[in-house]
Amino acid sequence: MTNRPPLIAVCGASSATAQEMRDAEEVGRLLAERGAVVVCGGLGGVMEGVARGVRAAGGTSIGLLPGDDAEQANSDIAIAVPTGMGEMRNLLIARSCSGMIAVGGGYGTLGEIAHALRLGRRVAALRTWAIRAPGESAAPPDLCLVETARDAVNAVLGGGSVSSGAPVPPRDAPRPPSSRRR
Repeated sequence: MTNRPPLIAVCGASSATAQEMRDAEEVGRLLAERGAVVVCGGLGGVMEGVARGVRAAGGTSIGLLPGDDAEQANSDIAIAVPTGMGEMRNLLIARSCSGMIAVGGGYGTLGEIAHALRLGRRVAALRTWAIRAPGESAAPPDLCLVETARDAVNAVLGGGSVSSGAPVPPRDAPRPPSSRRR
């Protein structure tokens, strides 16, 4: 067994608000400080903010780009991977990670959240979609609704607690299965 750092996806608005940019940059900084490698879509908005935070903290970010040109990546991405897959690369982002943080976002972000949940990944939702399956009264157990960047990072990496005061289980702790996940 190798001792690789956790690969955490960050997704969100490509046209982000000032608050979303601040949140994304703080998420990136905190993830890098905790030793995580960040994977994102590599372009602008939340993706640019998180990459900036990662770089400022001396971490590594990977951008899975929709197009064929690595030069399209924002300047803070350390490793640019041109997929040529358009929005289909969102599934690669969800599949490659051990956890995901969503910051704001539109329908593309919703799709990334859905893919991650279906794959059994823990998702921290920071000022983004609060979803639940039809007929369910609560969010799926792998979806953590959070209020701060620190809460989001704690939710996907474990340790600490979130604003609600509830302890966050370790990243590899068993979680109850979602009856609607598959």
